[in-house]
Amino acid sequence: MATTTPDIQRSRRAKNASRPGDRIFSGLSRGSGITLLVIMAAIAGFLTYRAVLAISKDSTNFFTTFEWNPAGNPPVFGIAVLAFGTIVSSIIAMLIAVPVAIGIALFISHYAPRKLAKPLAYVVDLLAAVPSIIYGLWGAIFLVPYLDGLNQWLDEYLGWTYIFDKSSDGVARNLFTVGILLAIMILPIITNVTREVFLQAPKMHEEAALALGATRWEVIRMSVLPFGRSGIISASMLGLGRALGETMAVAVVLSPSFLISGHLLDPGGGTFAQNIAAKFNEANEFGRDALIASGLVLFVITLLVNGAARWIIGRRKEYSGAAA
Repeated sequence: MATTTPDIQRSRRAKNASRPGDRIFSGLSRGSGITLLVIMAAIAGFLTYRAVLAISKDSTNFFTTFEWNPAGNPPVFGIAVLAFGTIVSSIIAMLIAVPVAIGIALFISHYAPRKLAKPLAYVVDLLAAVPSIIYGLWGAIFLVPYLDGLNQWLDEYLGWTYIFDKSSDGVARNLFTVGILLAIMILPIITNVTREVFLQAPKMHEEAALALGATRWEVIRMSVLPFGRSGIISASMLGLGRALGETMAVAVVLSPSFLISGHLLDPGGGTFAQNIAAKFNEANEFGRDALIASGLVLFVITLLVNGAARWIIGRRKEYSGAAA
C-alpha cells in the first residue's frame, strides 16, 4: 500500500526530532518560554505583595481618591487622577501617531523612489533610538513654548467643545502637550513595524490588480491594507505600550496636579509613570509601597492592552481563514 502524505510528514518529524540540534533548539525554546513566564509571575507576585501592604493601610478608596499623600496621618492616596491622565494622554498620542505612521509607512514602501525611501527609512529608525530624556528636554524647551499659540487658537475656535476650552491661565504643560510628545515618540515604532508588514504584501496580488487597471491607491486599498491590518494592530499596540509606560519625557514636560479636568488645555494632570519617577526618591518605605501599588495597576493595564491586541489579531486570522 502506498505511503500517504500524513505518514510521510510524521516520519519526517520523527526523524528531525531525533537530531541533536533539533532537540537542543527545542529545549532552549521551551526553557526560554518557561523562564519568561516565571519572571512575569515573579514580578506580578512582588507587585501584588507590596501593593496589598499599602492598600490595607489606605484610609480612602484607592481607585477613586484624587489625593496622593501616603505620608499623612492617616495615609491618603489614590490612582483616579493617574489613571485618567495615563489613558487620556495615550489616547491622544494614538489618535495622532497611528494615521501619520501608516501614511509614512505607505510612502516609504509604495510611493517614494528607492533613492529616497532608504534614507527616509534610516532616519525613522534613528528616531526610535533617541533616549526618552532627550525627547523630554526638547519638549520642555521647544515644544511647550510653541504650543501656547496652538492652545490659544484651539480655545478661540474650538472652545465650545468643552475639551478645548482653556479655563485657566498657564503654559502648555498639560495632557494635550504630553499626548503630542508621546505621539512623536511612538511614531517611529509604529512606522517601522507597519512598513515591514506592508513590504511583505504579496507582489502577485499587487501586480494582478495593476494588470486589471487599478490605480496605485486602489492597489494599496485592495491588496496592501487588508494584508497588513493585523500588523497595523500589532504595531499600534507596541506604540500604546510605550505611551502608557513613558516616564522621563512626561515627568519633564507635565506640570503635575491631582485634579481631573475635561479641559485638556488646562495645566496639570498626572500619569502613573510620571508620579512614580517624581515621588520615588523622597518617599519613605510605606510611600514606596503605595507607588508600587500604582505600578501594579499600570502593569495590569498593559497586560490587558496586549491581551486585547492578541485577541483581535487572533479573531482576524480566524475570520480570514474562514473566508478563504
